[in-house]
Amino acid sequence: MSGMSGVQAVTDLTSTSAAAAPAAKGPAAPAKAPVTTDTGARTEAAAGVITDARARIDDLDGRIIGLVQERMAVSAVIQRERIGSGGRRVNLAREMQILEHYRGQLGRPGTALAMTLLELCRGRV
Repeated sequence: MSGMSGVQAVTDLTSTSAAAAPAAKGPAAPAKAPVTTDTGARTEAAAGVITDARARIDDLDGRIIGLVQERMAVSAVIQRERIGSGGRRVNLAREMQILEHYRGQLGRPGTALAMTLLELCRGRV
C-alpha cells in the first residue's frame, strides 16, 4: 500500500467502484434480489466491491499468518539462546513491553491479540 492507511485503501477501493458505475438517470430502480448470496450484496456494484475487498483480506490474512509463523521461529531462537545461557524460557518484562506496545497501537483488543501471539510464540524449545 506504500504509505496508504488501511482505511484510505478501502475508501479508495469503494470510491473507484463507485466512480466506475454510471450515473443514474431518472427515478431509482427498485432494489433487485441479492446478486449473490456469497456477498450479501443487493447490487452488482456492491458485490464487486465486496469481492475485491475480500480478496484483499484473504491476501492480508495469508501475509499475517506468514508473519506470525516467522515471529514464532525468531522467538524460538531467542528462547533457545536464553535457555542455553542459563536463563529462563520466558522474559516477563519483555512480554509486558510487547503487551503495552500492542495496547498502545490497537487499544484494548490489542492486548488480547498480543497475548495470543505470546502464547503461540512460547512453544516448547
